[in-house]
Amino acid sequence: MRQRLCPVTLSAVAFAVGLLLAPPAVAQQTQMRPPDQADLIADLLPTVVNITAFMVDKSYADTTTLDTPPTASNHPKPLLGSGLIIDPGGVILTNYHSVAGGYDMQVTFSDGTHIPGRILATAPRIDLALVKVDPPHALTAARWADSDRARIGERVFAIGNPLGAGMSVTAGIVSAVNRSIKDTPYDDLIQTDAAINHGNSGGPLFNRHGEVIGIATAILSPTAASAGLGFAIPANDARFVADRLLRDGRLRQGYIGIKTEQVTQDMATAVGMAQPIGSMVAVVRTGEPAEVAGLQVGDVILRYDNQPVSDDRALLRDIARSTIGRAVPVTLLRGGREQTLSVTPGDWPDPASSVSPEAPKPVMLVPPDLGLSLSALTADLRARHGLQTQRGGVLVDDVAAGTDAFDRGVQTGDVILRVQDTDVGSPQQVQAAIEAARAAHKPFVVVLLLSQAEQLSGPHWVALRVGVTQ
Repeated sequence: MRQRLCPVTLSAVAFAVGLLLAPPAVAQQTQMRPPDQADLIADLLPTVVNITAFMVDKSYADTTTLDTPPTASNHPKPLLGSGLIIDPGGVILTNYHSVAGGYDMQVTFSDGTHIPGRILATAPRIDLALVKVDPPHALTAARWADSDRARIGERVFAIGNPLGAGMSVTAGIVSAVNRSIKDTPYDDLIQTDAAINHGNSGGPLFNRHGEVIGIATAILSPTAASAGLGFAIPANDARFVADRLLRDGRLRQGYIGIKTEQVTQDMATAVGMAQPIGSMVAVVRTGEPAEVAGLQVGDVILRYDNQPVSDDRALLRDIARSTIGRAVPVTLLRGGREQTLSVTPGDWPDPASSVSPEAPKPVMLVPPDLGLSLSALTADLRARHGLQTQRGGVLVDDVAAGTDAFDRGVQTGDVILRVQDTDVGSPQQVQAAIEAARAAHKPFVVVLLLSQAEQLSGPHWVALRVGVTQ
C-alpha cells in the first residue's frame, strides 16, 4: 500500500531547528509535557467495561405461572452500568446498585468482547461490588491515584456506558471534594462537572495522569439527566473496600457502638469550646466496645487513633477502617477537660455485606405462538395498515404484553416476511417454522420484519425466543 508523506512547511522546519538550538531548560520542558490526551484515553479504555444484567419485580416470580404469563409492567428490565478492572485475572469493581437483584450478567470490553459475569462480593452500605469474569487472557488493570491529593479544578475524565449508549468519554474538572449527598453515613464524595448519566454508575473517574481518582456513583439533577453535578467515591475509599472484599469475601468494618453528631458553633459554645471541632456522642450502645472503654453520652471526640476528627463522617470512616481487635486511643473532651481512652473495635454486627444480591433467573414463559396474533396479508389489510410493499408476508394483528416478542419491539402492523430461511405467506407457515426450531432444540429463531416506518429503508431481523428457559 502506498503511503503519502506529509508535507513539511518552512515554519515547521524553523521550529525544529529552534528546538535543537534551544537551551537545555526549554528542551526539558518539552520532554516533560503530559501525554497527548487522545493517546492517554486510548490506553485507559481497556481498563473499563460495560455491565448489563436483567432484573424483575418480586411480583414476577410470585405471580407468574404457566397459566398467567407476565405483564408488560413486571417483565424483566435491563440494568445498565459500568465497571473498572482492578485485577488482570478478571476482577471488576462496580457500584452495588448497578448489579443488585440482577441476573444474566454480561460484561462488555472496549474491543467488543462479551464475557458472562457473576457477583463475587458486595458492600451495599458503601454501594460497591466486585464482579468476576473468566477471561481467555490477562486483562489490563487500572492504576489507582491517591484521592486524598485531589485538588479542586484539576482535570478529570469519566469513562462509562451512559444511558446504555456504549463506551463513552467525558471530561471536566474536580468541582469539590468531601461532598455529602446523604447517601451513606460515610459520604466523602468527589464532585465533578464531567458529564455522568445513568449507566455511568461504577465507572472510573481518571485524573490527567491516567490514574483512577474515583468511582462514579451518583448525580444530582432536577431531571433524569446530567446537570453537571456528578459524584464519585474517592479512590482511596474504593480501594480499601475492594481489598477487604477480596481478602474476606465481605466488608469487615470496625465498629465501636456509638452514634455521633458534628459539633456546631452553638454546641461548641454550650460546652465551653472555643471552636466547633470534633463529634459529640449522642448514643452509646450497651455492651459494645465504646461502653466497655468508658465513653459516655455528651463526650466530644477530638482525635481517633491519634488523628484529628475533621467532621462526623470522617470519624465514621476512621472507625470503619480500624483493625478489628486492635486497641485504638480515643481523645475526648468531657466536662471541659481532655482525656484519652483505649477502645478495641469489634466487627460490624450487620452481615448484610456478605449477602449476594444476584437474583435467580426467572422462568421465561414462551407461548406456543410466541404471543403473536397473525393474519394472511390481503389487499384490504395492506390498505388498512398503509403498507405499500407488494411483497408477501404475514401481518401481526396483536402482540401479547409481557412476552419476549413484545419486549423485543414487535408491534401491531408489522409484517413477517421470513422465519429462519423460509419465506412465509400464512400464519400456518410461521407456526410451522417456529415448531421446527423447537424440534431442533433451538432457543431462538430469526424473523425478518417490515414495519410501516421501514417501507423505504427496508426490513430488519429480530431474534425471538421460542423455548422455555430457566
